[in-house]
Formats: sequence, C-alpha cells, structure tokens
Amino acid sequence: MMDVARLAGVSHQTVSRVLNESERVAADTRERVLAAMRELDYQPSSVARALKTGRSRTIGVVSFDTTLYGPASTLFGIERAAHEADYFTSVVSLPRADRESLLMAVERLRRQGVEGVLTVAPQIATISELPHISRGVPLVAVEGGPDEGVPIVVIDQFAGAAAATRHLLELGHATAFHVAGPRDWQEAELRLAGWRDTLREAGAAAPEPLFGDWTPESGYAHGRELARMADVTAVFVANDQMALGLLRALHEAGRRVPADVSVVGFDSIPEAPFFTPPLTTIRQDFIEMGRRSFELLLRQIEGGERLDVRILIEPELVVAASTARVA
Repeated sequence: MMDVARLAGVSHQTVSRVLNESERVAADTRERVLAAMRELDYQPSSVARALKTGRSRTIGVVSFDTTLYGPASTLFGIERAAHEADYFTSVVSLPRADRESLLMAVERLRRQGVEGVLTVAPQIATISELPHISRGVPLVAVEGGPDEGVPIVVIDQFAGAAAATRHLLELGHATAFHVAGPRDWQEAELRLAGWRDTLREAGAAAPEPLFGDWTPESGYAHGRELARMADVTAVFVANDQMALGLLRALHEAGRRVPADVSVVGFDSIPEAPFFTPPLTTIRQDFIEMGRRSFELLLRQIEGGERLDVRILIEPELVVAASTARVA
C-alpha cells in the first residue's frame, strides 16, 4: 500500500479510502491511485482485511453432486449473488449424503472463517440433521429443508408437479404415468406427491410410479418399459435428463411423441428446446433462488440470530411440442 501511495503521490490513508470506496476522495486522485495499483499489480489482502475488521466476507456452501443441473445452477446463482455483494464463496461437496459428512463439511467451513453457511443438499438424510447445527452458525437450507428450525428457500416442487400433471389431464389424457426421482431426495418426494394428489383430485387413477436416479440412462430403461404398455398416453418425468432417455426409448419402440404419448419433464434445462421434439417442462428460477437464499443468509449474519423464514418460489410450466391433446 505504501508503494502505491508513493507512486500516486498520496498518503497511504488515501489509498485505504480508495480501496474502501470512500466518497471522501476526489475523482482525479482516485484515478491516480487506481492507475498506480494497476501498474504495480497491487492486490489488497483479504486476510489482512479480515484481521482488521473481524469480517471474512466469505460464505460457505455445502453441496452434493454438483454434476446435476439443479444443484449446479443453484450454486451458480448463489455465487453470482455473493459476488455482486462483494462476498467470496467457499464450497464443500459432500462425498455422501449422511449426517457425518454434513457435520464435517460445516466444521471445515467454520475453520475457514466463513460468516454463514448455505446448504444445497436436499437429500432426506442430510435435511434431518440441519436443525442440529449450532444456532451460532447463520444457516439457510436451499432446495430442501426441514419443516422448522432452519430458514429455507425452495422452489415449490409440489406446485410444479401439480401443474405438469394438470396440463396432461387438461389435454384429455385419462391419467399420467410418472417416472420419479430417487426416494431419498426431498424434491423427488414432493414432485411425486404433487403428481399423485393432482390425479386423486381429478378422480384419475394413479399408476404405480417408476423410480429413476436423475440420469438419462434410468429414463431410457423406464421408457422401454412404458413403451410396451398400450395404455400409456402421458408421462410426467421428474427431471429433463430422465425425460431425454425416455424420449429415445419411445422413439425406438415406434411410439410417437406427442401423437401417441405426451411427455412433460422438470427443470427446463437449456437443452430442452432442442430435444426431439422440444420438451414441455417445468422451469425453476435457480438464479432467483440463489439470490434470495444469499440475501436471507446476509440478514442473519448482520442481525446475529437465526430467522424462522420459509420462502417458496413459484415454478413455471413451459409448454412445447412434446405434449398434445388426445386425438
């Protein structure tokens, strides 16, 4: 900092004010300081700032399987919101969705000096442990969480599944089959419940659900099974990747989409409009979820207490060419 001050012809206090974006610095002086910083390739030390202020301006994120579109997109939304607020993000990925892995991840982040923790691990095993994390740790559960004890920001999975199922029923289908996600994911369970309750309210029979693992391979395997069933005219699939596999299985079996079978996915991945045919799906606003979860965590960091808040974000049905009215 002293080197920057000498080159710019100012005091080190002035350099400090520029770094802290103080309004008490004239525009031409600010530009001289910034030019000197660029010339010297000066980077302020975040460690020194943390020691001086007692604030690391770093949040921790505990996640699981960020190769999946949903968790990866949620993490991107969180990082974007944190960056805009001049916060750093430290991410720990869980090797397993269990109590020990979750608690070790949180403890690792606390040793790094994070000011709060966001969890993007919506498996039932990890969710049940969240209320046991020390209340001294600002915490927000994202994508899934317990009914109480922890602030939560989630997309309304039940409502999204209900909208997908209603869409198929309104097209004249007698019922909709369901390829569900893994049983240990809260999101999969809520989508399953939304599908089943909507069929029940409509007086339609609920076929036995088929359980996949979010991958196109599992969608393909269940698609081959469904393709052999003549009474299958509509399928709600719990995510777009499994829907992709199902579409291929139906095509190979000579079952036309949507002339013979209508298909609805979930997530609205960027590739969905380029499926054959383009996929009707449920859009989740992961950027908004990331922004609101970070804002909720920041309120707790600044307020010094854990909040009892549950934020639901509404999903959106995106109608494309994979669904059609029954002929």
